[in-house]
Amino acid sequence: MSKTAQNIYVASFIGVLTLGFISSMSGVLDYKQPNTYSVLDGNLAKSFEDHYDKELPLKDIGTNVWAALDFVLFNEGRLGVKIGADGWLYSDEEFKPDPTGTHNLSDNLNTIEGVRNELAKHNIKLVMAIVPAKARLYPEHIGNNHASPIHADLYQQFHKAMDREGIMAPDLLATLEAAKPRGQLFLRTDTHWTPFGADIAAKRLSAAVTHNFVLPGDPQEYVTSTEKTESYHGDLTRFIPVDPLFKTLMPPPDDLQKRSTVAASQTEGADALFAESNIAVALVGTSYSANPNWNFEGALREHLQRDVGNYAEDGRGPVLPMLGYLQSDDFKNNPPQVVIWEFPERYFPMPNDLSEFDQDWVARLKNQGNEQNLALTGNR
Repeated sequence: MSKTAQNIYVASFIGVLTLGFISSMSGVLDYKQPNTYSVLDGNLAKSFEDHYDKELPLKDIGTNVWAALDFVLFNEGRLGVKIGADGWLYSDEEFKPDPTGTHNLSDNLNTIEGVRNELAKHNIKLVMAIVPAKARLYPEHIGNNHASPIHADLYQQFHKAMDREGIMAPDLLATLEAAKPRGQLFLRTDTHWTPFGADIAAKRLSAAVTHNFVLPGDPQEYVTSTEKTESYHGDLTRFIPVDPLFKTLMPPPDDLQKRSTVAASQTEGADALFAESNIAVALVGTSYSANPNWNFEGALREHLQRDVGNYAEDGRGPVLPMLGYLQSDDFKNNPPQVVIWEFPERYFPMPNDLSEFDQDWVARLKNQGNEQNLALTGNR
């Protein structure tokens, strides 16, 4: 920014603080002491504090101002977001280095191997759905941001590891890149893919599953319909807290056209109670799978022509939902034939807090993977 523009912004900031101070003084004068409170106890101070917070949101004003200054002067948001170009926002997890990343890669690989081996004991096949980073699929909008060395070829490393360990992992990056001319695959202001991107990935995964495995039961037709387009402020906008004072500074919202998928028999008025109770395919993963806004679960149903049990969870990464699923009654009593594990690449070098699980069981699971890795290394 020019010196003049900087001076204007500093003056504006001082003006906002002055207005806030004037407002606070009027709020102080408006305060009336409740008759039920004594000056000698702490309730009077608490009463005044509650009144001040309610009537005089000076803290919110300060947050808006500082966020606006960071955004305009330095092109920065709060921890959690990277500001790209052309109104694009990215999760900072796709860029920041992790000093323990190399160890975490090995640990997560052991976990994946252990899960594969645990599923194999029940004759269940594992298919990895490695979701490429948004920055990898849309590098043209990252601006001045640069990924750390551990992220440079992370997707390729992940795929090579799966290939080395004999785990099926269709190349979603190549599939999504080929579809870029046909529509937007990731939301500009959100971490996640669009319903179109989710559909492209689901179609590729379904083709791999049906080509390599014979799923039980008869194919069932599913129908996907589109709903009206909505204005959508993505999850990454929360890390730019300029609303409401400087709302116009925000990147424009995305246009989100939601989709929904139902069995064709339901559209014809058939009784859904007679549908098959056995689930051939289970889906486990993150909010890419759990959030109905993207309709990834529905897209898999449509392209697989089978019902899908969804055990993905929001806000817990890919590993915790999988370990929870392996210990669930659904897994024990109604095991599927195939498990699709949706695993965003950025989680591959990240640690996991597994303290909620039995540590002996976790150690045995990881050891299965470690033993498999050692065996494969010894055979080279």
